[in-house]
Amino acid sequence: MSDSNFDSALTYNSYLAVDELLKLQKPLSKSAESEGPEHDEMLFIIIHQSYELWFKQLIHEFSAAANSLEAGDTHRSLAILGRIRTILKVCVTQVDILETMTPLQFNAFRGYLSSSSGFQSAQFRKVEALLGRRDTKMASHLPLEVQQEISEITSRNSIWDSTLAYLAKRGHKIPDEILNRDKSQHYKSDPRVLDALLEVHRNDPESAMVCERLVDIDEGLQEWRYRHVKMVERTIGQKSGTGGSDGVKYLASTLFNPVFKDLWEIRSQF
Repeated sequence: MSDSNFDSALTYNSYLAVDELLKLQKPLSKSAESEGPEHDEMLFIIIHQSYELWFKQLIHEFSAAANSLEAGDTHRSLAILGRIRTILKVCVTQVDILETMTPLQFNAFRGYLSSSSGFQSAQFRKVEALLGRRDTKMASHLPLEVQQEISEITSRNSIWDSTLAYLAKRGHKIPDEILNRDKSQHYKSDPRVLDALLEVHRNDPESAMVCERLVDIDEGLQEWRYRHVKMVERTIGQKSGTGGSDGVKYLASTLFNPVFKDLWEIRSQF
């Protein structure tokens, strides 16, 4: 490659838009000790921007997992679900980094956050919708365009619906009324599905592995929620959230609510 063509060639920086990426961190605070912003605000911004990138990847992976499950592709499904599990582990480890910031360090710039809050993350609501959350409150505080996008997600198969379709394709007895139900409504456990899941674990090792990947993901999501709650509690105590939420009280209400309840329910029946 000649020097004259180098500038127009694809590079690491241009492919990843590094220059644009590094301009997206814009601290708002003003430090009492220096002319610049509070030191720890940069960390806060980068961690949360990283979370949004991981949420984007989770949306991408859950959509691909749904397609592979509905196509009956066991090995691709296992690979994608395993990747999702690993991404969730990374999300948990990012809490470790945030916890290096003390309450005083956070409060030095907290006031500059105004009404912004993680509660407003549209992408996390999309992740919840893909996982099967179905309620009118989940997106009512978001812009109308985002509400419509989430409504579209909730009108089609959740990852659990795709799993049931996968099991049916492999010959397991999933009732038609479950497979063809109104997907905009919350899934309700059915004894016939529980019986089918027990049969899967006893006689279909490949399908059982797919189900166990979902348990891994569920466990990973619950672990992240718990670590998030404790991180917020150790940072702001029982204060309200910046977006007007109940802070720790609200976050704690999301704990110990498994996504794939049927897969936990059958544990006591083996």
